Amino acid sequence: MDRNLALNLVRVTEAAALESARYLGRGDKIAADQAAVDGMRKMFDTVNIDGKVVIGEGEMDEAPMLYIGEQIGKAKEGCPEVDIAVDPLDGTTSVAKGLSNALSVVAVAPKGCLLHAPDMYMDKIAVGPKAKGCIDIDASVEENLSNVAKALNKDISDLTVTIIDRPRHEDLIKRVRAVGARIKLFSDGDVAAAIATCFEHSGVDILMGIGGAPEGVIAAAALKCMEGEFQGKLCPMNDEERKRCKDMGVDVDKVLTMEDLVSGNEILFAATGISDGELLKGVVYYENNMATTYSVVMRAETGTIRFVEALHKLDKKPEYAR
Repeated sequence: MDRNLALNLVRVTEAAALESARYLGRGDKIAADQAAVDGMRKMFDTVNIDGKVVIGEGEMDEAPMLYIGEQIGKAKEGCPEVDIAVDPLDGTTSVAKGLSNALSVVAVAPKGCLLHAPDMYMDKIAVGPKAKGCIDIDASVEENLSNVAKALNKDISDLTVTIIDRPRHEDLIKRVRAVGARIKLFSDGDVAAAIATCFEHSGVDILMGIGGAPEGVIAAAALKCMEGEFQGKLCPMNDEERKRCKDMGVDVDKVLTMEDLVSGNEILFAATGISDGELLKGVVYYENNMATTYSVVMRAETGTIRFVEALHKLDKKPEYAR
């Protein structure tokens, strides 16, 4: 896949972040999300790809833009055919409340290489490169934590587990605490939380718990670029969701490995910070209608990870000018 596409994807996530960040702390997560969608969709129109959204804002009748199945990109002759997974705003509540770790994220892979994950819950476990091969989502919490601690050459009491703060994780939290590991709860944005396991400065060693399945695929794409590991199992809540999995040809009892979620190595991932986080700073607006964004772009094929700091003169970009 053309490596220049990676930098064009950064422009896509920058556009979403610049629009969404204006709603930081304003208490309106719907407006923040819509602004991110609008910004991302406009910028995709400038990218030379023949793209199909496989993970997006919902079905066609639920979302006017970036819906599942939507064709996006310029689609000129010779453009690569790609699957696209988007989360224009990972962390809607974080933006609405002015909290940390909100991102705009995009993953791109050749056609047929991203799992078309149904919009439901997924049980997840993720680690960085040093603990790759040491996790098993079917194993007990205690066994996984013990194995990861050994891989990282840490005492289990020095291990940090990140878990989304929801009532459904009450038992998981008790079990983690019982073995003496540390816990870092987060309120929103499990793509950012999964990525954190690959960066030592985050202090996070392992992600565990149930979150969104579409976000799981996007996180797996990022971790594949960083040589981490991600496993998931779908968690349908009712017969209707089980039927949907069956109709899509997805086995709800199967452990979804990295290769099931994101196949091959021609994977691109980009993210831009909307609010400040451990991985990326958020958007900063300055006088004279200028702003700074902080992004990361990754290629699985080469293992390259680039951090991009950009100063935007918004008067020269009419779509952003206020």
